[in-house]
Amino acid sequence: MDSSLPEVWQTAGASSAFLPAIAKQSQFTLAFALLLIGLLLAGFFALNRSFVSIPLLGVPASITIALGTVYMFCAVGVYV
Repeated sequence: MDSSLPEVWQTAGASSAFLPAIAKQSQFTLAFALLLIGLLLAGFFALNRSFVSIPLLGVPASITIALGTVYMFCAVGVYV
């Protein structure tokens, strides 16, 4: 651990760049599809609210809406 900061900086710069699992060009499409699927599942869950439909419709709806929201933030950015 005797590396100086410039050596660490050069080593970090020489390694490969970060590549996301989902390409930047397809994040908006993925986010829109996830949000649409999540809203459809939430609508079906609202029509048939039973104990059985919670794991079949409610949980997947909430997960897809949450992931779609995160990907939409990544795709379009957050402007405050």
